[in-house]
Amino acid sequence: MQNESTGTTKSKVLKILEECRGQTVSGEKLAGDIGISRAAIWKAIVSLKKDGYPIIASTNKGYMLAENSDLLSAQGMLPFLDATRYPYGASNIFAYKTLESTNTTAKQRAFEGAPNGTIILAEHQTRGKGRLGRSFFSPESQGLYMSFIIRPDFDTRKALLITAATSVAVCRAIKTVCDLEMQIKWVNDIFYDGRKVCGILTEAITNFESGQIDSIIIGIGINCNVKNEDLPEEIRDTAGSLYGVSSRNQLAAEIANELMGILEHFADAPYPEYMDEYRRRSMILRKDIRVYKNIGSDDFVEAKAVDISNDGGLSVIYRDGTKETLTTGEISIRLQ
Repeated sequence: MQNESTGTTKSKVLKILEECRGQTVSGEKLAGDIGISRAAIWKAIVSLKKDGYPIIASTNKGYMLAENSDLLSAQGMLPFLDATRYPYGASNIFAYKTLESTNTTAKQRAFEGAPNGTIILAEHQTRGKGRLGRSFFSPESQGLYMSFIIRPDFDTRKALLITAATSVAVCRAIKTVCDLEMQIKWVNDIFYDGRKVCGILTEAITNFESGQIDSIIIGIGINCNVKNEDLPEEIRDTAGSLYGVSSRNQLAAEIANELMGILEHFADAPYPEYMDEYRRRSMILRKDIRVYKNIGSDDFVEAKAVDISNDGGLSVIYRDGTKETLTTGEISIRLQ
């Protein structure tokens, strides 16, 4: 189901059907608007139905995309994209039926020269990637799995703030689309009602000659309408899901709007205003926590989370009174 170029017949037909979702569009009108034969329209419809799009064909009436259609696609996102914040259009969005990992594909695209703002979507991941080498459960059509390619034009020391910025963008998007307030567990997990519903994985690609970051890959995985009994047993007590997500395309588009809107001023912003929101949404500040510095080990140190700095570090005070600022990639945190 790879998303084809926005110039192909199939994508043009899908664009019109998405714009007229729930309404019947005649083959004659489709052919006239696109400038091709009705036979070519029929072939495109057959191909879209094979991809899984619920298209209803009515004799002497035309074709209708069912209102409950929610397959991820550039055309599905397009009506919800804000061109002032995400100016790249549908041509930079690629959707797939199944991928090993959207981050893996995004890396490949980045090496091939994909531009800033490129988005990779998948209905299903066979090897979804989580932080610290963990896997991310990615059932088909029950989640939003997407990755962004960012070509940084900012000081690479700010790269550590990308995950925080993405966390805030996801929270804002979920509030807009689902009217739900999310919490953030430092550094990259989004929680609702005490359960993790979203994970974020940020990876950098470095130019070996210059030593500079060439691109940043931001992976986002959100559980949507997943029943608790369908979750793997080992995560049933901690994982949750967003319910009532009527349009994953709308949620994906709103995340793109929010994230690219934040990054637009990332280079020249003297103060990362979104960090205030990040702190407000924190579920660990002023809480007793356990700090696991040796990942994979059961050894931990008890501490209290006291602040999150503007560069994303977590300030803690240990039981013996010593203080430390923790940075990404070196610890795992669990609430007491």
